[in-house]
Amino acid sequence: MGTMAAGRVLRDRTAGLFLAAVVVSGFGSSAMTLAAGIWVKSLTGSDGLAALALFAVWLPVLFGPLLGALADRLPRKPLLVGANITMAALLTTLTAVDSAGRVWLLYAVLVLYGCGSVLMDSAESALVAGAVAPALLGDFNGLRMMANEGMKLVAPLTGAGLYARFGGGAVALLDAVSFALAAGLYGLLRVRRTAAAPHGRGGWSAGLRQLWGSPVLRPLVLAASATMLCAGFNGATLYAVVDGTLGHSPAYAGVLSVAQGLGSVTIGLLAGPLLRRLPERVFAAAGIAVFGVAVGLRAVPSDAVALTACALIGAGLPCVLVAALTAVQRETPDAVLGRTAASADTLMMSPNAVALGLGAGLVARMDMPVLLPLVGAVALLTAALLLTGRREPLAPAGPHVSAEA
Repeated sequence: MGTMAAGRVLRDRTAGLFLAAVVVSGFGSSAMTLAAGIWVKSLTGSDGLAALALFAVWLPVLFGPLLGALADRLPRKPLLVGANITMAALLTTLTAVDSAGRVWLLYAVLVLYGCGSVLMDSAESALVAGAVAPALLGDFNGLRMMANEGMKLVAPLTGAGLYARFGGGAVALLDAVSFALAAGLYGLLRVRRTAAAPHGRGGWSAGLRQLWGSPVLRPLVLAASATMLCAGFNGATLYAVVDGTLGHSPAYAGVLSVAQGLGSVTIGLLAGPLLRRLPERVFAAAGIAVFGVAVGLRAVPSDAVALTACALIGAGLPCVLVAALTAVQRETPDAVLGRTAASADTLMMSPNAVALGLGAGLVARMDMPVLLPLVGAVALLTAALLLTGRREPLAPAGPHVSAEA
């Protein structure tokens, strides 16, 4: 049944083009995100500065409501095309980063990279909500997550190999090409309405009020926020675990990313069918619990355990994000959908940015056998609170009726 639903999604031309663009741009982005950390580590020798490369990408989510308001004001299809072209041009400047003294340029581009990602995600969410049947939104978001995260099966190793052979500039050019191709795919979209949705009253804060006022959205977004806080601390330990716990070179991070991508591919295929059978909170809480256990396991100095833990993280972490995004698309009117989606991203992802920044300092002060089990315990507590807190009656996600999009 899950395969049949996925087939229905893929047969839709708009959904298929969206997913193709996600695959193309996701390949370049996955390669670049990993290479950026390796690049900084190689130029500076610092685990903390390498972690700050990820922090730079995540920082713009703090401004999600403002960027989401822009997505509501502008025609969404031209916005997607223009943003991808701009990112392609921007990435070509990274060929000038060839010493520790020019790492600042890499950080600056990564911040703009993050801004573009937030803006494009907001526009995509709004377009998808109007193009995909409400009953299939969970399947689409699962497939989107699978396509995006599944790039970790090949892109990180490609990026690490390309970096090792030709340097970081070659990886940046690969990512630039992927954005250019994605712009072409978005240009092929046929949408019923390319003009911006009416801005309406409430300005940039309308999305926040939409989220906070909904008994369906609020607990999911708060749980996702706490989970991504844990994910940020976990992500900041990547190179410390690779080097200190496992005893490998920084490039081994690509192997761990492949394992995580495999877990994400699996849950991406299963997300839609599971969301039709399980209440959203149960699906999300189960994923958070799996993620929490896996984070604790990363403290074990074993390659086999580390690979297993990364696969479990890849399977567990996306669950709450898919559940929350699907609920946002289903429950939110089109006029404020860009702002609401961006506000949800801010509330869910900004803790990740904060934790990456703080974690960059913690990795030098705390032992991994202490930090990682502590982070895992917080994730398990989050899962328990999502299930036991005050809530609406449990109901599977599938039968809900979508808001007008």
